[in-house]
Amino acid sequence: MKLFITIIQDEISYELIKALSKAKFRTTKLSSTGGFMKKGNTTLLIGTKDREQEDVLRIIKRISEKYESQKEGVANANIFVLNLEEHKRF
Repeated sequence: MKLFITIIQDEISYELIKALSKAKFRTTKLSSTGGFMKKGNTTLLIGTKDREQEDVLRIIKRISEKYESQKEGVANANIFVLNLEEHKRF
């Protein structure tokens, strides 16, 4: 299993969550701040099976590339992919 910690610009969050949901990926949204001007960010936690990793990355890339970066050298999405030993839902 994989855990994606995805930090995105606020203006992208609605469309990305909608696209992930349509593809049947569950997300947990956390509001966050950071970066140079402390602009609003959204952090998404996304858990997937190993074989779904490329699908999630493809969706994030497709949505984030639709938006122009506010400043040169600033990414619309920063993604950390972690190996997840176990996942439980109660």
